[in-house]
Amino acid sequence: MILFSGYAFAKEYNDDRGHGNALTDVNTIKRVNDTTHATCYSCKSSNNPTLWDEYGLEGYDGMLFSEMTPHLTETIGCANCHETGTMRLIVTNPSLEVAFEAQGLDWTTFDRQTMRTVVCANCHVEYYMVGEDKVLTFPWENGTRIEQIIGYYDEIGFSDWTYPDAGIAMLKAQHPEYETFTAGSTHYEAGVACADCHMPYTRDGAMKYSDHNIRSPLLNTEAACGQCHTDVDYVIGRVGDIQDHVFTAKQATEDALVDSLAAIELAATGSTTDSALLGEARNLHRQAQFMWDFVSAENSMGFHNPEYTLSILANATNLARQAQMKVSQAAGDPSLLATDVYYSIDPVPTPEP
Repeated sequence: MILFSGYAFAKEYNDDRGHGNALTDVNTIKRVNDTTHATCYSCKSSNNPTLWDEYGLEGYDGMLFSEMTPHLTETIGCANCHETGTMRLIVTNPSLEVAFEAQGLDWTTFDRQTMRTVVCANCHVEYYMVGEDKVLTFPWENGTRIEQIIGYYDEIGFSDWTYPDAGIAMLKAQHPEYETFTAGSTHYEAGVACADCHMPYTRDGAMKYSDHNIRSPLLNTEAACGQCHTDVDYVIGRVGDIQDHVFTAKQATEDALVDSLAAIELAATGSTTDSALLGEARNLHRQAQFMWDFVSAENSMGFHNPEYTLSILANATNLARQAQMKVSQAAGDPSLLATDVYYSIDPVPTPEP
């Protein structure tokens, strides 16, 4: 957990599980403590729409996690995406509505196919928490592409934590599936919705409905992929090739990030280090690590938008290596350009819960 040292994600960061486990998992994760706000329940329960109506967004988020726990009896379900009574697809998360309004968009004008993706944005997005009440906020005011999100965070001077010893004001990405998929991906541009692949239509006699066993299309390829692709075996192989390529690129980025962190940590202790150049290196690393995390926290290993994902990783690797070179100049120490520098210094201990 080198990259998350000093932050709660260094305590526990597990593989993702399905919607049915959402409430169980958040209640047992080590990242939750006595000061955690109810904001962390925002995407975990179908009780939430009723509670948002009762308390409002700020009132809900202003409560402590432990105070909200007794109110949540159900995991993710129908009420997270559907209007009670009509079962119409709707925006249920008030933070998503605010984010659309910031872009001048009115979700009530969207057609049903668009809503079959938009409802996923109730949860599957990048976000941060604002103020003492930790109000759930989407950083979409400038747009939803990664450079626009980074620009937004830079403009407001936001950071999630400061990396120990290196002194970098860090950003933690969440799960930007919506932002990644809608950034000009092949499927999105072809009019495909999230539900087409993750909840493919099925038939029971004359009745046609979406399969609500929400899961990876690879677990249901005939229904999920076969509606458009005649050679499902080719599709499976193609997905594997893309994900392998992205995984390899991600590892290269991780190597660059670890080297950058190590160089910054070592230079930060030097009395002759140029503080201005060191500051530039810190900012470069901040951007690079958020870009890497944007890909890592997104749950498709690049498949939702391969070209976009690989471009993000290429930029992240470039920025991390630039940071390493910048800090070498700041310290006047060419040895900081070496790889595996991190393993010559003492790692930051994992924070206590």
